[in-house]
Amino acid sequence: MIRAGLLAAAGVLAATAAYAQARHPAHDYPTATRADYVIGCLASNGFKREFLERCACGIDTIADLMPFEDYQEAETILSMQRGGLGDRGAMFRDTPVAKERTEQLNRAQAEVALQCK
Repeated sequence: MIRAGLLAAAGVLAATAAYAQARHPAHDYPTATRADYVIGCLASNGFKREFLERCACGIDTIADLMPFEDYQEAETILSMQRGGLGDRGAMFRDTPVAKERTEQLNRAQAEVALQCK
C-alpha cells in the first residue's frame, strides 16, 4: 500500500515537473513585452476571459522559437512598415534582415495558431 502511494506521488511529481518545464520558454522575454502581447491578443479577441490562456500560450510559443532580440527587431520592423513612411520605409521592407525577421515571426505565429487552441 505504501509502495503504491509512493508510485502515485512520483507520478504526480513527474507530471508537475513536465508541466513546469513546458511553461518555461527557451528564451526569456521582459515582463512588459509579455504583458503587451497578452493585452494586445486579448484586445483583438474582445477581452474575453477564455482567450487569456490562448494569449499566454501565444507569447510562450513565440518565446520558445525566437530569441527576444529577434522578436523585438521583427516587431519594430512591422511597426515601421505600418507607419506609412513612404520611401523611407523601404529599408524596413526590402532588406534581408527585415525579410528574415518578419518571416521568422510569421512562422512563430503560425505555430501559435497550431499549439494554442
